[in-house]
Amino acid sequence: MISDFITWIFAILVVDPLQAQVQEHVERARLPVEIARQSQNCLTSQGPQLIERAAGDYGWAAVTAINIAIGRTAPVELLDSQDPQCAALVQALNRAGEDA
Repeated sequence: MISDFITWIFAILVVDPLQAQVQEHVERARLPVEIARQSQNCLTSQGPQLIERAAGDYGWAAVTAINIAIGRTAPVELLDSQDPQCAALVQALNRAGEDA
């Protein structure tokens, strides 16, 4: 029961903003269709992994949510850049962060 609550809060505070940031960036940057498709595949694979990790490590979940809320950690930092589905997306989001 507590695990469900933690994962729900984590999804609202971390995973949902991550998805919104990715979608906004893809639309604003008019990224190629292939990167847009990969971004959806990346979020489809990484979202559940992040939630699973939050359910198993409440401390990590709390610290991560707080760091994202105060802007200390960018949501893109949670994506696995070694995942082939996420590599191009992570690069594009990091470049956008440098340009901002």
